[in-house]
Amino acid sequence: MTDNFLLQINDLWVEYETEDARVYAVNGANLKLERRQTLGLVGETGAGKTSTAMSVLRLLPKNLGFIRKGDIIFDGESLLALKEIDMLTYRGSRISMIFQDPMTSLNPVIPVGRQVAEVLELHNSEGLSGEEIDKQVDDMFELVGIPAWRKHEYPHQFSGGMKQRVVIAIALACRPELVIADEPTTALDVTIQAQVLSMMAELKERLGTSMILITHDLGIVAQNCDTVAVMYAGEIIEYGTIQDLFEGERHHPYTEGLFGSIPDIYVESERLHPIDGLMPDPSDLPEGCKFHPRCPYRMPICERVIPCDHDLDGHLIKCHLFNEDNQNDLPAANTRP
Repeated sequence: MTDNFLLQINDLWVEYETEDARVYAVNGANLKLERRQTLGLVGETGAGKTSTAMSVLRLLPKNLGFIRKGDIIFDGESLLALKEIDMLTYRGSRISMIFQDPMTSLNPVIPVGRQVAEVLELHNSEGLSGEEIDKQVDDMFELVGIPAWRKHEYPHQFSGGMKQRVVIAIALACRPELVIADEPTTALDVTIQAQVLSMMAELKERLGTSMILITHDLGIVAQNCDTVAVMYAGEIIEYGTIQDLFEGERHHPYTEGLFGSIPDIYVESERLHPIDGLMPDPSDLPEGCKFHPRCPYRMPICERVIPCDHDLDGHLIKCHLFNEDNQNDLPAANTRP
């Protein structure tokens, strides 16, 4: 493993076993994240983004979610090889997670300051006294833009944006090396979204933290990420730098569909071009390329064979269109640049 990579996910397969069916949530995903960088994980609801994130922290539902294959390497060590008691030293300390909904991430009957202090007490490797921990809580509140005197208040006394700031304070309290932010602005209005994202970017730079930002909003990705992974039906179908995604000429058809669904205020009378169909049922995935039932460029091979990653100078695209042997099967009307 290259020393510059803080996290590598190699051939990860995650399944959920229910009474009705087996759900194939993540299917051979590969990801890598450099130190002090932000990776955007993009895709529709049900693509497998949260399952991938929960696998890193090994927080899949007990007796329901299972990692069937693969490995997750963090700072040179396999997280999947660790005992559960050893994982406790990673969660909250070296790896933290900001969950989607701040309303349900906080305990409603405990003051918010106490909830931040709890993280520091659980990972108190430096033997800090109660007064020193209390001082660190004050510092964290000031860091996320909340007056320290409000630490004695309860979650119901805070707005949605302020609750999210408290959740971020909890996640950053131990100065983790990696923060996983799972759609951290979903429940917030647009103005508060911008404030929270700006604050997260500033804190990331100040603390030297790496981040995985899970979102379905390409605008958020463009403003906050260094690299991007596009996920569909549990697979990483495109991976590259922010320049590859937003300035490159070649993309996976699904990524093209995501861009086609974004309104352009500079083009008059231009209609949106949404992707036809729906995400496939994860308990009954199609053969071959998982996107082929919705793809306008599909070829006969797409229905039979799972495509490989094609490396376009570090820009990885999982699509048969980029295999030169298949170019003769491509309809002339759908020729891509």
